[in-house]
Amino acid sequence: MSIEDLAQAAGPAAGPVSELPNEQPITEADAEGWIPRTCFKCGPPRRVGIELEFLIHRDVDPPEHLAPDKLAMLHADIQTQPLRSRFTVEPGGQVELSSLPADRLSGAIADLTGDLAVLTAVAARHGARLVGTGIDALPSPVRYLQEPRYAAMEEYFDRTGSAGRTMMRSSASVQVNVESGLTPGDFQRRWDLLHAIGPATAAAFGRPSAHRAIDPRLSGYRLLRQGIWRELDPERCLAPVPTSGETLQEAYTRWVLDAPVLAVRRNDRPWTAPAGLTFRRWLREGDRAMSDTAAPTLEDLKFHLTTLFPPVRARGFYEVRYLDQQPGPWWRVAAASVAALAQDDTAADQAMEVCEPVRDAWDSSARAGLTDPALKKAARAVLEIAAAALDRDGDTDLAARTAEYLDRVALETDVAPNPDAAAETPC
Repeated sequence: MSIEDLAQAAGPAAGPVSELPNEQPITEADAEGWIPRTCFKCGPPRRVGIELEFLIHRDVDPPEHLAPDKLAMLHADIQTQPLRSRFTVEPGGQVELSSLPADRLSGAIADLTGDLAVLTAVAARHGARLVGTGIDALPSPVRYLQEPRYAAMEEYFDRTGSAGRTMMRSSASVQVNVESGLTPGDFQRRWDLLHAIGPATAAAFGRPSAHRAIDPRLSGYRLLRQGIWRELDPERCLAPVPTSGETLQEAYTRWVLDAPVLAVRRNDRPWTAPAGLTFRRWLREGDRAMSDTAAPTLEDLKFHLTTLFPPVRARGFYEVRYLDQQPGPWWRVAAASVAALAQDDTAADQAMEVCEPVRDAWDSSARAGLTDPALKKAARAVLEIAAAALDRDGDTDLAARTAEYLDRVALETDVAPNPDAAAETPC
């Protein structure tokens, strides 16, 4: 999908993004002007969208994967349902619901809750269940989607190990989309907030997995999904860091252009890209960089943006990507905690302060989770602040759920692996 398709499906609304022609070659200067205009936009500060991914198992004990033909029948049945959200399928056959942009958090949650009840019922009719966790405990299934994009993605990640296959086929997340703000100052403030709370919040909602990772790079990671994003491809998966004197928009633009090309759209040929080719070099060298492909166009740049996976992705709004999917109803708490902090300036300031000691502790978060005392302390504080913000905003049920997660589910027991998680209804 193009970035505009993604925005329409899952996030706050954005206006027209470009005056450039879509399928004519662009220059490096064109790209450097287009990326900040497109990825950083003003929007209503409270508007929010939520994306939910779920694994699917046969409803048997012990659980097992659904056969591809049975999975296709389940997906086809879901596509006939009158859903409020957009339904899509991930490479391993995981299902995803992407809410429409909502003016209030409670609206997005209500829409997804209704649609998730439908998906749960449809899955039951097919002898299956939705599984809420970050990484499947079962061995990775065969890749379900055969589109050239995913074949090229798998080939690209296979160059360095099996972590990419695990990510594509066996992972699931809660993603929260919030507006960048109304001014460039808001853009920087919200960006800083979402990254500052990231390690503690990822640890708070991290799901330790029983999945046997065969990629040696993932040894020692307690939160396997977080570890995959740390090791998979740092140039496209770690947060861009501004250099001295760079604005956020300039740093993000530089990072986009210097990221390796993962796939190249072609007609009737594989979409694989040469190893080590950055988008910037492709812009500069055109068909000299790839003799079988013309110089890149705006559509190529849009596609390139969808192959970048930082903890927070700028898409005209901010897509928060570091939350594992949750069992039972707890996806609501994960989404609400991030949205509440983004929407309440007082809560944001408090969260930034308590997370300052661990704001860069992404590696510790992935390796230790809440067994790290500093991360556990910050995570508890962040959830307390989020619960208070939700209560002030009148979302008393979400505030109570967040307090319940804090006291009963997560932080007292370090979210130990739950063998019964697959049996819990996700809605």
